[in-house]
Amino acid sequence: MNVHSHDHGDGHHTHDLSEGEVRARALESLLREKGVLQGPIIDEIIDMYTNDIGPMNGAKAVAKAWVDPEYKQRLLANATEAVRELGFSGMEGENLRAVENTDKQHHVIVCTLCSCYPWPVLGLPPRWYKDTPYRSRVVREPRKVLAEFGTTIGDEVDVKVLDSNVEVRYFVLPKRPAGSEGLSEDELAKLVTRDSMVGVTVLAPVSKAAA
Repeated sequence: MNVHSHDHGDGHHTHDLSEGEVRARALESLLREKGVLQGPIIDEIIDMYTNDIGPMNGAKAVAKAWVDPEYKQRLLANATEAVRELGFSGMEGENLRAVENTDKQHHVIVCTLCSCYPWPVLGLPPRWYKDTPYRSRVVREPRKVLAEFGTTIGDEVDVKVLDSNVEVRYFVLPKRPAGSEGLSEDELAKLVTRDSMVGVTVLAPVSKAAA
């Protein structure tokens, strides 16, 4: 089943949800019933934290690692403490581990049991990350799943799938894109995407016009 063609509806069984997700859904239902939440507002808020606000934290850590070799060493040695230096910490981030993508190895992250995810650096997990097709298939056929995201990894590169869990949550330090050498740290952070920090995509080279 194609990851992106899967029905992304909310048909999760309750036993597939974490305690926090169950409580959040109960609270959402109550607020909607009382009229506090109107229309699609909660979906808009969730989308904002999933795609914009949350991943910005990780992007800042990645950009700093690209320009500061000492920070990069600290990030790879103890990501929890390294991102705390930037002011990011909290729930789901007690034991972060950063892994580096290189010319020889490409990492991709999954949680095969539920949806463990590094919230302090990536925000809320996207729906496809929580859905069964991605969770089951990326372990068995990672290159095929990556291709469905538009990512082709050469045969000379080893693809390693890392399984996040309650004890450790991974995120990827993607390869710095070619052509970005003259960019500032803030400009570099704008290039980093959530999906590149999950490992399902790679960052495109920077055109001379954009640099």
